[in-house]
Amino acid sequence: MKTRITELTGTRYPIIQGGMQWVGRAELASAVSNAGGLGILTALTQPTPEALADEIERCRTMTDKPFGVNLTILPTAQPVPYEAYAEVIAGSGVGVVETAGRSPAEFIARFKQAGVKIVHKCTAVRHALSAQRAGVDAVSIDGFEAAGHPGEDDIPGMVLIPAAARALDIPILAAGGMADGRSMAAALALGAEGVTMGTRFMLTKEAPIHEAIKQAVVQGTERDTTLIFRQLRNTARVFRNAVAEEVNVRESEAGATFEDIKALVAGVRGRAALENGEVDGGLVWAGLGIGLMDDIPTCAELIERIVRECRQSLARATALTAEEA
Repeated sequence: MKTRITELTGTRYPIIQGGMQWVGRAELASAVSNAGGLGILTALTQPTPEALADEIERCRTMTDKPFGVNLTILPTAQPVPYEAYAEVIAGSGVGVVETAGRSPAEFIARFKQAGVKIVHKCTAVRHALSAQRAGVDAVSIDGFEAAGHPGEDDIPGMVLIPAAARALDIPILAAGGMADGRSMAAALALGAEGVTMGTRFMLTKEAPIHEAIKQAVVQGTERDTTLIFRQLRNTARVFRNAVAEEVNVRESEAGATFEDIKALVAGVRGRAALENGEVDGGLVWAGLGIGLMDDIPTCAELIERIVRECRQSLARATALTAEEA
């Protein structure tokens, strides 16, 4: 496939593995890249900038294909040396950085100087336009279906993707609900030039999380995610488990603050759940697309299937709309 996204990333297919905290490690990123997509290491999964540099080198021993790094810039309980992480990325020789959270404007000049292409994750057209003005090379537009933080506007991809494509000059990736080749075909028809998939790559054999977590999520339907942090205006979509349900209960109480749920949503607790397989042990992030996912393939099997289904879906649509001779 050839789009402005494949030209930007240097990949065979315009399929990017989204950055996922605790999941975006070398095992997964290299497998995605080897299969023709763009694997992404998650910078803040590594405890220090030096550890990130080591993980980038480890990934290089596992693939000779392009891969990138995600840098998510969000308020945190403990200060994060974002500048040091950005400097490691800029000096590492990786070709693409996926930024998320607040604007990456303060790091753009350094990334550009190093020849790193910047893909910024956005949940609204206005944010995407701001990112375009700041100089990013592409945006990943995340609909309300997405895992993680889908913003506060609640706009699903069917509207958000074409709205972004109409407004922007730079290429866009569709994210949120991207689960298979039909999703990709729809995204391309709506004006995207590629897709970003998070949850779908979490449910692969190479994803470095416990099999019990994968099995629980893949058995879920489109009704098995829930929204948390709504009252805090920091909406997040997660898998519906006991911890998420308790967060919702506590949030709904009059006068509730973040302190009332802090222990439940701690990152260390979620990481432990992913590693030990305790499904109700902490937050497990997942998007609505789990309703379309029913297996745990290898990354190679998944990407080849997505590409095949995408082409079949586009061909079917073309046949249905062909003019009669």
